Amino acid sequence: MFQSLQNSRIRQVLIIIVLLFIFVIIRVFYVQVFEYEKLNELAENLWSRNLPVQADRGLILDRNGKVIAGNVTTSSLVLVPNQIKNKEEVAEKLADILGVSYEEMYKHVSKKTSIERVHPEGRGLSYEIADEINSLNYDGVYLLKETERYYNYLDILSHVIGYVGIDNQGLSGLELLYDDVLTGENGSIKYFSDGKGQKLEIGEVYESPQSGMNITLTIDLNIQLALSNELENAMTKYNAEGAIGIVMNPKTGEILAMESKPSFNQSNYQDYSIETINRNLAIWSNFEPGSTFKHVPTIQ
Repeated sequence: MFQSLQNSRIRQVLIIIVLLFIFVIIRVFYVQVFEYEKLNELAENLWSRNLPVQADRGLILDRNGKVIAGNVTTSSLVLVPNQIKNKEEVAEKLADILGVSYEEMYKHVSKKTSIERVHPEGRGLSYEIADEINSLNYDGVYLLKETERYYNYLDILSHVIGYVGIDNQGLSGLELLYDDVLTGENGSIKYFSDGKGQKLEIGEVYESPQSGMNITLTIDLNIQLALSNELENAMTKYNAEGAIGIVMNPKTGEILAMESKPSFNQSNYQDYSIETINRNLAIWSNFEPGSTFKHVPTIQ
C-alpha cells in the first residue's frame, strides 16, 4: 500500500513537471512568434541611440522661381557624455574653440544624459570651426548637419516672409503661416551602445531627412525691388517715419509687391523691436483709400 501511494505521488510530480514544461514551451513559442516585433522594438530602444539630422526647410519662391528664402548648410555640436573618456581635456579644447568658459563646457560633457546638444554655442558652426573640432577626433563628440535659413534679399519683403527661430521653426509671416508645409521630416544616424553607453562595433544606420515643400508666391521680385527702392527714396525725401506700398494686378487681384518701411533684417530679427518685426503695416494699418479708390465704369 505504501509503495502504491509513493508511485502515485511520483506520477503526480511527473505530471506537474510535464505540464510546466509544456507551459514553458507554449509561452516561448508565443513570445517568439506573436510578440517578437514588440519585444524586439523594446530591446532595440534600450541599446540604440539616434543622432538627429535636420531636414532642409522648403524654399519660398517668387512667381518667376527666384529664391527669396533658402537654406545654407552648417554644423551643430552634439555630445554623448558616456563615450567621452577624458572629460577635462575635451571640455578644455571645446571651450577654447567655441569661446566659452571651461566650467560651462564641462557641464555639457559630464551631463547625465544619453545625448547632449551644445546650445546655443554649438549651433550653426562655420566650416572652419567645425573642421577644427572634427580634427580633434574625440570619442563621443559628433558634428551633425544642420540647415540655417538664408534670406537672399536681406530686408526686402521681410514683414511678408517673416522669420524663423534657431530650430528653424516659423515665428512670423509666411514662415509661421505655412510652417507645417515648409517643415520637413528630420532624419537620424542610429548607432548602438551597451548598458554603459559605450558604442558597439555595429554598423550605423542612416535615415535620410525629407525636405519640406516649396511654396511659390504671386510676388514679382523685380517689381518688389523697385517698390522698395521708391519707398526708401520717398522716406529720405520727406523725412518720413514710415512708408507703405502695395502693387496689385487689377485683373486678377494678385499681389505683385508689398512693402512696409521701416523693414528689418530677418537673419538678425533679435536686434529689432517687437513693433517693427511683427507689424506688416500694409495689412495692419488703417488708412483712407482717397483718390486711389474709384468706381470705373465698364462698357458692356
